[in-house]
Amino acid sequence: MHPPPPAAAAAMDFSQNSLFGYMEDLQELTIIERPVRRSLKTPEEIERLTVDEDLSDIERAVYLLSAGQDIQGTSVIANLPFLMRQNPAETLRRVLPKVREVLHVAGVEMQLTAAVSFLTILQEESVSIHTYAHSFLQVILLHLEHRDAGVSNAWLETLLSVIEVLPKETLRHEILNPLVSKAQLSQTVQSRFVSCKILGKLTNKFDAHTIKREILPLVKSLCQDVEYEVRSCMCRQLENIAQGIGTELTKSVVLPELIELSRDEGSSVRLAAFETLVNLLDIFDTDDRSQTILPLVKSFCEKSFKADESILISLSFHLGKLCHGLYGIFTPDQHLRFLEFYKKLCTLGLQQENGHNENQIPPQILEQEKKYISVRKNCAYNFPAMIVFVDPKNFHMELYSTFFCLCHDPEVPVRYTIAICFYEVSKLLDSGVYLIHKELITLLQDESLEVLDALIDHLPEILELMSNGGESTVQENKLSSLPDLIPALTAAEQRAAASLKWRTHEKLLQKYACLPHVISSDQIYYRFLQRMFTIMMTNNVLPVQKAASRTLCIFLRYNRKQEQRYEVIQKLIEQLGQGKSYWNRLRFLDTCEFIIEIFSKSFFCKYFFLPAIELTHDPVANVRMKLCHLLPKVKSTLKIPADKHLLQQLEMCVRKLLCQEKDKDVLAMVKRTVLELDRMEMSMDAFQKKFYEKDLLDQEKEREELLLLEMEQLEKEKQQNEGRPMSDKTFEKKRRDTKTPATLPKSIPVPVPGPSSGTPSTSKEVKKSKLIRSQSFNNQAFHAKYGNLDKCAGKSSTAAYTSSVSGLAKTSIISLTDDSFRTRNASNAPTPFSPNAALPSTSRGAGNSIDAKSSGSKDTQPRKATL
Repeated sequence: MHPPPPAAAAAMDFSQNSLFGYMEDLQELTIIERPVRRSLKTPEEIERLTVDEDLSDIERAVYLLSAGQDIQGTSVIANLPFLMRQNPAETLRRVLPKVREVLHVAGVEMQLTAAVSFLTILQEESVSIHTYAHSFLQVILLHLEHRDAGVSNAWLETLLSVIEVLPKETLRHEILNPLVSKAQLSQTVQSRFVSCKILGKLTNKFDAHTIKREILPLVKSLCQDVEYEVRSCMCRQLENIAQGIGTELTKSVVLPELIELSRDEGSSVRLAAFETLVNLLDIFDTDDRSQTILPLVKSFCEKSFKADESILISLSFHLGKLCHGLYGIFTPDQHLRFLEFYKKLCTLGLQQENGHNENQIPPQILEQEKKYISVRKNCAYNFPAMIVFVDPKNFHMELYSTFFCLCHDPEVPVRYTIAICFYEVSKLLDSGVYLIHKELITLLQDESLEVLDALIDHLPEILELMSNGGESTVQENKLSSLPDLIPALTAAEQRAAASLKWRTHEKLLQKYACLPHVISSDQIYYRFLQRMFTIMMTNNVLPVQKAASRTLCIFLRYNRKQEQRYEVIQKLIEQLGQGKSYWNRLRFLDTCEFIIEIFSKSFFCKYFFLPAIELTHDPVANVRMKLCHLLPKVKSTLKIPADKHLLQQLEMCVRKLLCQEKDKDVLAMVKRTVLELDRMEMSMDAFQKKFYEKDLLDQEKEREELLLLEMEQLEKEKQQNEGRPMSDKTFEKKRRDTKTPATLPKSIPVPVPGPSSGTPSTSKEVKKSKLIRSQSFNNQAFHAKYGNLDKCAGKSSTAAYTSSVSGLAKTSIISLTDDSFRTRNASNAPTPFSPNAALPSTSRGAGNSIDAKSSGSKDTQPRKATL
């Protein structure tokens, strides 16, 4: 018999040592389980916790407060606001006395719960102020000096809220008179500490004479208290007291106390005095600021580097308010010294970095570096105020190097703060905003997503300022001088997409909707549009997909090239609407919803109406259900009688769903949708009073879409004549200039169906007629009826347009056949654009000659079935 191999012997080792090891492990498990067993209640404990169900709420509360356990008493006190709302008289008569008794011996949790409940009762106004003061005020005052600091602060916050609503007489007798004895040195520190905060609150409740006679002596006494905590607390209340007593008493009483406290031996007292002086700068006149406050501030700044870093943190935080309050009284030398002091704070601690490992640095040095980071962060927060201090015209000479250091600071909190302030800095610089182009790129490329998230909050406004600002007066996009912007934007989006912070990614995609107003249409098409498609089809986060979808629709809305627009529409229909994945088809319906919101009704009906309602035949119930949600919005895009044939197809699809739907949830949704569709009133071609605003907005959208076609033709003509493209700025200016509230300009031809005769009356109308005649596909794509607004366009414009329709029809019959209605093979993966492929389109003019010819074609078939 062969011996077992070493591995087998090890596996079969049941020696005494291994067994003892197993037993020790089992004992550890039993020790872990013991607290769980002990936490279970015994039958006797359950019996003691059981309460008769027949008792009323008041009786149950009284019983639990009298004989229950602490946790039950705490529950009753937490439920006290409900009892006051339900039965205030019985609660005050029976429950509140029991609460007073329990609170004398209550623990911390019950005390905190009682303070919150008393405050809630006050805020809900369950009883009158007189009744509240009579029943609850004495309980609050009794527990103000609780030995636990947290409990004392909770009762103090409740009392301060009560002071706001109590009448003067009650305040005088119940609070102010006892306060005289509570603020004496013979009382405890906690009692004097509470007295400081109460005095700060009482100042706004009495007249100046009462304050001067009864409150100010107590204030002076507490400012001279032997404990630095009391002096510091009273010093911070001087701001409230100054606002209550007026300017004269502030100068004669408060200001001398603040000056004395600013020289106090305690650093926290000096800090409180400095912050109070800064907050009261507006009260003092110019003489007080220049003769009294300015020397104090100078002394404070000079001593700050030698004192505790916490004073330096406070000084850096209030620097902007100091600059604003003391602006105008600085001499040139003082101005320069103050500016140099700020610059020094902005780089504080950076010179000490030497690349050592954090584990090798002593804890004291690490703590000091954290304070230095806070100082630089506060400097970044105050940077816009410092621009005002030096004047934006002097930014490049005085502050640009400091701004550069803050944007490149090694610590994330500093860069995060300067990213938040970037928009304010851009607004202040105005025409000099071009100076900080590079810093914008730096922050967009920052490795921290927190910095990027802070920057993109105002990214559209920043880019708009940079596109309009700068030294150049040429009417061209100023961002063309910033070649790194587009790579930085794309890199920022990819970095956000690769992270787990999808909210930042979603926000960034939403902000990208501003790009059509900032960069050219071609740049968006080649650098951003395909990326939006990829996100829609591959990203796993629904809000991110929807943000990409909406941004893509806005890119499509402002695209300047007809061919590119058709390619995008085709890709949306083929890869999303007819995609193999039901998830893509759901996103197509989301996209349709955005298109209804952003584009005109005629645009949606032209390209997306049929692909959308074809999804009534979708094999996935979720897609059909989402379509039912969308159908009311789809119907709202139709105008009668021009879209009567589309309305008939919509009704047939809904009827088919009612008859053939087998999924019960979808069927229920269809029935609700049918009721909603029946209640909807159809919009007419002519303006109606009830739909006037919506029709006016839709007319404006449609007119801008027509203007895009006109601008594209003018661009082509300009390229042929001058050899350079028309700028986006010129287009935007022309688009803004042609906007009118209710009528169309005569320079834009208004489509009028039906036969007409006439010739252009002017050379301008001849040019427009030629322009439209050359756009064989454009006119059909954006054909719309304006109803009774046709009169606004003038007879000459109408004649010019109708004379061009015959030529247009001849050139566009072939391109406008309904080949696009054939069913395509959809692909889920992104495919390259195919500019010559047919697009689904529906014409608003049912009796149009083009539609009549195309409807007779053998190749023309509806998508799924003849509806």
